[in-house]
Amino acid sequence: MSKQGASTLSPSSYMISWWKYDVFLSFSGVDTRRSFTDHLLAALKRKGILTFKDDEGLDRGKSILLELFKAIEESRFAIIIFSKNYASSRWCLDELAEIVRCREEKGLTILPIFYDVNPFDVRKQTGTFGQAFNTHEDKENIKMVETWRVALEKVANLSGWHLQDRQRKHFKP
Repeated sequence: MSKQGASTLSPSSYMISWWKYDVFLSFSGVDTRRSFTDHLLAALKRKGILTFKDDEGLDRGKSILLELFKAIEESRFAIIIFSKNYASSRWCLDELAEIVRCREEKGLTILPIFYDVNPFDVRKQTGTFGQAFNTHEDKENIKMVETWRVALEKVANLSGWHLQDRQRKHFKP
């Protein structure tokens, strides 16, 4: 993967697309920051894949949310690591909604990983995802909650990886 850009062939013309990052990582820090996510980041770096991770890529003194959204827009791929507490985080859900928007408007490729969670629970917002949404519905703007629900369903319907009990399983919805 190119660190600064790649050319892509569109049916009607040649187009140069530029990315600052090859990959944007979206994850719940509580669940995976110092374990799975750090191991994945190290593996991506070893392969020369330029990856945005929030504690390394944010410019100090700037709006965190705006910087995250900018990094998503400047990425070619988004790896979303769904874990037990992912839906409890408004930050994660805001990132997810922006990732889905960029997929629809800019062609961002999304690669979901279901880390110790059932893809069905993500898609249908049951289990810990359902519990998190019950809390959000009490505290958040209902329109935003609906946006998050739709984004979760869209991404959980993509083919991804289901990692449970430290065994890798390829998952297709």
